[in-house]
Amino acid sequence: MISISDSAQAHFVKLLADQPAGTHIRVFVISPGTSQAECGVSYCPPDAVESDDVELEFNGFNAMVDAKSVAYLEDASIDFVTDQLGSQLTLKAPNAKMRKVSGDAPLVERIEYVIQSEINPQLASHGGNIMLVEVTDDGVAVLQFGGGCNGCSQVDITLKDGIEKQLLDLFTGELTGVRDVTDHQPGAHSYT
Repeated sequence: MISISDSAQAHFVKLLADQPAGTHIRVFVISPGTSQAECGVSYCPPDAVESDDVELEFNGFNAMVDAKSVAYLEDASIDFVTDQLGSQLTLKAPNAKMRKVSGDAPLVERIEYVIQSEINPQLASHGGNIMLVEVTDDGVAVLQFGGGCNGCSQVDITLKDGIEKQLLDLFTGELTGVRDVTDHQPGAHSYT
């Protein structure tokens, strides 16, 4: 479920040494499955352990995960990196905003997962996003751009060289194309 690097494990052991006996680490997701999902790590004193928590054993400590966060922390990783600028604990949870779907899930669900977990995080750097409107009977994914992508002068390149290529590569034999149905209106919201 969650992988914690050796350096992060050593960091947690050091932090927990200053806490009361029996204190664990808690890994959680606030608002899981939504675009506002946020992951975090905190101390978990013994009296904060819930009966439905999942307990993960590591070297020198245990990590507790609340039941509602479990599915959203699949493939999550925690690392502790030190460089010339200092040290940083990083938590990556690619499924926090949308629960991972199985390979045999309906095509629409698999496309939605890729959009939410891979494409929209890239577009967010420009304040943009896309939404799957539908998949037509002839296998065309119909998309609508939003935020900074709406009216952006580079939207055609983003669609054809980025999104369409990625989706067609991932869904070979299932998707035949990608079409944008956005009424692009350039304005202050557009990324330029």
